[in-house]
Amino acid sequence: MDHSTEFREFLRTRRARITPEEAGLTPHPGARRVPGLRREEVAQLAGVSVDYYVRLERGRTQGVSRTVLEAVARALRLDDAERSHLFDLAQPTADRPRRKRPLSPQRVHPTLYQTLDAIGTPAMVLGRRMDILATNRLGSALYTDFQARPHTERNFLRYLFLDEAAHALYGDQWDKAAAETVATLHLYAGSHPDDHQLTELVGELSLRDEDFRRMWADHDVRAHATGTKHLHHPLVGDLALDYVTLNVAGAPDQSLVILTPEPASPSAEALSILASWTGTAAPAPATAEEARDTATG
Repeated sequence: MDHSTEFREFLRTRRARITPEEAGLTPHPGARRVPGLRREEVAQLAGVSVDYYVRLERGRTQGVSRTVLEAVARALRLDDAERSHLFDLAQPTADRPRRKRPLSPQRVHPTLYQTLDAIGTPAMVLGRRMDILATNRLGSALYTDFQARPHTERNFLRYLFLDEAAHALYGDQWDKAAAETVATLHLYAGSHPDDHQLTELVGELSLRDEDFRRMWADHDVRAHATGTKHLHHPLVGDLALDYVTLNVAGAPDQSLVILTPEPASPSAEALSILASWTGTAAPAPATAEEARDTATG
């Protein structure tokens, strides 16, 4: 990804969402040509010169200090995820060396497959770019059989934006889920500037789906560790499932996502029915040998 462009657009979209009144400023008289704050207003709030802030918003971040970035983050009222993203994009004073070698393939540890198989609710392992590295039986029954898809199609964003079944599953919650997923990918992009497969994924989805192109241009970033998904499954109807996302220790860029219903709820009953209907037909998680064959970069 081009971090200079990403940095420029991130600052532009963040200041566009804040009004002078929200920032505690007295608006200049007359019509405003742009929504939100002007560049000179952000500079005033951050305590830097207008020329310096203009250079920043043009993507010229070489040598920018952490102090300045902190001031800009406060001026733009960034939350923790947005602040982290700002620092990732700026890469101030050699905070993180650029990666020289290609990313190594990702593999799921056999113990994690056993854990997936033991979990009695839908669960999956996500990798870089929200690639689907593994699912348990109920995860496949809830979403789709990712293991049966071509290797390059085992990606949650491709499923969400390009598969009509995903639109039906999320129903009127699809827009919200899609925007949150794109915001999560933006956060990943900020910390992985040399992931060429990410560039290919964003390029493909931008060409093939107008909704993705619009959401990506918003430059929203969010970290979603917990929440609730409201789904309408074609076999068992409406489901409200709480989810938690856990980082996998010892496996960089891998996370375990577990979805659970409220005990003794209609969703719990529906999920139990889905498990009974698909318990023998749904595919088991891949074996260790299959994992080696299907490792993703």
